[in-house]
Amino acid sequence: MEWTSLDTWIVVVGVLSAMSCALLGNYLVLRRMSMMGDAISHAVLPGLAIAFLVSGSRESLPMLIGAILIGVLTTLFIHGIDRLSGLDRGASMGVVFTTLFALGLILIRQAADHVDLDPGCVLYGAIELTPLDTYLWFGWDIPQAAVTNLIMLAINLVFVLVFFKELKITSFDPALATTIGINANVMQYVLMTLVAATTIAAFESVGSILVIAMLIVPGAAAHLLTDRLGPMLAISLVFAGLSAFLGHLSAITVPTWFGFQDTSTAGMMAVMAGLLFLSL
Repeated sequence: MEWTSLDTWIVVVGVLSAMSCALLGNYLVLRRMSMMGDAISHAVLPGLAIAFLVSGSRESLPMLIGAILIGVLTTLFIHGIDRLSGLDRGASMGVVFTTLFALGLILIRQAADHVDLDPGCVLYGAIELTPLDTYLWFGWDIPQAAVTNLIMLAINLVFVLVFFKELKITSFDPALATTIGINANVMQYVLMTLVAATTIAAFESVGSILVIAMLIVPGAAAHLLTDRLGPMLAISLVFAGLSAFLGHLSAITVPTWFGFQDTSTAGMMAVMAGLLFLSL
């Protein structure tokens, strides 16, 4: 195995994507809304497709706007079905995200006739190609995906630090939060909006599989080790970064044991996250 600078950048992109997802995923786990991350990561597909069909461009801004709008609508749809139908939250999520995911795949298939949008990349991403799309920054070629995910991680970190108390109270006791003047619904919608934005930031590089895994698994693993929120957040970030590193390392080494060259890095990152969780 020969480790190159391309491998380093692949790991950097994977680590940043995983950490930005894991940071918000802790609150989904604490709120018993893990499936909400799954729902949003699937439901943003029609937002991406509609944004492209309307704007005719794959630029980040229209894609981000489309994803955020669909993410917020997904939350509203799930709450609406939950209240009006009397179904449990899991059933409401299942109805909404499967419908929107199917609609998104259909729209992406239509868009693929005009641009190189591949439904397969929706699932697996193209993290192996991210080092080829770079910015020139102070003489350094920095992958665009690394910059995008670093910005998203910074935004999520600032949000968590600034609203640490509000997020903590609304996650553990929404009724108490309302009593002391904190609007639990507003905090939830802001959280879901950031989940949607984080999903789209990571989508092109790692696809929906790793996004779902990193929204859920690191927070769940950290919760097994501690009940304190601060340490839980820190542990989940370490867990996410380790999963990304070991995932890429496994992707380029394990297949060679069986006569193959390599396999999907994003897929192996998700597999390693699951294996690390099971080891606990």
